Amino acid sequence: KLTLWPLVAATFFMVSGGTYGTEDIIGGSGFARGILILLITPILWSLPTSLMIGELASAMPEEGGYYAWVRRAMGNMWGFQEAWLSLVASIFDMAIYPTLFVTYLTKLFPYFSVGHRGVMVALAIVVVCAAMNIAGIRVVATTSVWLFVLLSIPFVAIAVLALLHHGGFAQVATGGGTTNIGLIGGILICMWNYMGWDNATTVASEVNHPQRTYPRAMAAAVTIVAVSYTLPFAAMWLTGIGPKAFGEGSWADIAGMLGGPALRIAIVGGGMLSAFGMFNALVMSYSRLPLAMAQDGLMPHVFTKMTPRTRAPWVAIVACAVAWAMCLGLGFERLVTIDILLYGASLGLEFVALIVLRIKAPDMPRPYKVPGGTLGAIALSIVPMSLLGFSIVQSKGETVAGMNALYFGLLVIASGFAAYGIKLLLKPTGWFVQSVKPESNAA
Repeated sequence: KLTLWPLVAATFFMVSGGTYGTEDIIGGSGFARGILILLITPILWSLPTSLMIGELASAMPEEGGYYAWVRRAMGNMWGFQEAWLSLVASIFDMAIYPTLFVTYLTKLFPYFSVGHRGVMVALAIVVVCAAMNIAGIRVVATTSVWLFVLLSIPFVAIAVLALLHHGGFAQVATGGGTTNIGLIGGILICMWNYMGWDNATTVASEVNHPQRTYPRAMAAAVTIVAVSYTLPFAAMWLTGIGPKAFGEGSWADIAGMLGGPALRIAIVGGGMLSAFGMFNALVMSYSRLPLAMAQDGLMPHVFTKMTPRTRAPWVAIVACAVAWAMCLGLGFERLVTIDILLYGASLGLEFVALIVLRIKAPDMPRPYKVPGGTLGAIALSIVPMSLLGFSIVQSKGETVAGMNALYFGLLVIASGFAAYGIKLLLKPTGWFVQSVKPESNAA
């Protein structure tokens, strides 16, 4: 069973993976507004989500997490849609992380940029992470703890060195700042960097005392992610360096300026650890969805097969790994519109499940409960869903395969209903005999 801090570390990688990817927020918005965005966003966006997760995960600590909540509240079809949205979104996301690992690797060893060497390394990352997940959930979580420590050390060093060079770099410019994203773009990137808190809930039945562990883990993870985003920037602000020094990948140049080649190498190495840690933790999260769906008769029974000793869903892990490996050569970019739209739809279903269960099951034991009754549950969803609507409208200019990304995302959402219809045509009561789920561990 996972305990508190391994779960916090795994959640950190499912959501964040460290300070990488936040540079454009400062480069486009400036230090004051950028840091303010990084501090306010978790309050308006992440805190309501984590409170919702704390209640539902402690009340229903079941394998599949958010899929199980939506299915319990609204039935098989909506539970299927919830899982569909996450699994389809993983096609766009999961191929990115091995490629990102290779990108950082080639900065240190250009040898891997020649021919198919980078693709082979990316494929090796998929295989290694699948093997680690088959080895068991504690292997993944313990690895996440150590990866978190190792990738945090260079940024702690940057913060300390920046404080020692107070005002010392007012005239220095680096090659990073080429971003023109502006304030609104900074908000969108910040929201993207604070997405994914519910990913940690799919392993709920494998968490020790989940009724009290999840609320504490969510609170700790939100705090750690917010601090890891803001502290290095706040320290750099004190050096006098201009915000336009920050752009995608600029941390390596800034580290070299502060601490020389050794710190630059450490930052690049940390990028590799971040990409590996995110992929590894998300394999653990996504692989539990086919398992839970198969146990409910919504996917083939073969996905319920587990390893005898570690109880890892090895068929689901292998199937997901094969699907992601096949997407390695497609060259997906970080498509903010698609990610936010699919994540927003699934998050909306989770808030609806919170409200519906308050009405349908008012006497359900809730070790942690959002205050305010049904109205409190409704109020909790207003700001996150409003931010999602705002972000979708603002980022609608993105394209996927020549199609408007918003329309493409709506097409993906509609395909979930088509897939469920096909499932009903194949066998209305379930593809195979429904499994009996193992009982969740009590507090």
